[in-house]
Amino acid sequence: MYGVYVSTSKTAERLAEAARIILVNEGAEAVTMRRVAEVVGVTAMAIYKHYPNREALLGAVADRTFQELAQGWGTRVSDGDWETRAFGLLDDFLDFALGSPHLYTFLMTDRRERARRFPDDFKDGGSPAFTPLVEIVEEGMRVGLLRPDDPLEVTLTLTAAVQGLVHLYLGGRIGLPEDEFRALCIRTTRRILDGVRA
Repeated sequence: MYGVYVSTSKTAERLAEAARIILVNEGAEAVTMRRVAEVVGVTAMAIYKHYPNREALLGAVADRTFQELAQGWGTRVSDGDWETRAFGLLDDFLDFALGSPHLYTFLMTDRRERARRFPDDFKDGGSPAFTPLVEIVEEGMRVGLLRPDDPLEVTLTLTAAVQGLVHLYLGGRIGLPEDEFRALCIRTTRRILDGVRA
């Protein structure tokens, strides 16, 4: 996705994992080429053999994380009726956003030059994390639970509300304990679903 040469060696993987650990614990601003090199035990210049710049390193972290999210989302509740599976995806998303707030912020809200843009980058499975949500919306439309509409836009409608709530919560603007915040997200999603049901 990033259009620059990125090494696929074991050292490159270790560098990306070190960057991710720093990012998870302290945020993207704490990830520097020098610091990542020190954590892995290579010279600051050696890191550039694997990643030409910080953007490429963080891009590798983003790509890898999105792939992992896509593989994990929906597996907790893989069976059951449509609504149970849909709300299972919501739980998976909240687990990620609330469990790794720095990583969530980096992936979902920080400005990144090569971040995916709606709608073009989200069509035809272009986003590993968004695609499972689009698929469940398409299924809901196909089986008559949701009104026929643009699946990408309906998915954006459903996800934008929860992402907005998460952003407010992580910013300290919603003063609820986590369990009550999760319940608020569920109620909000139900209200939106009521508006798009068949």
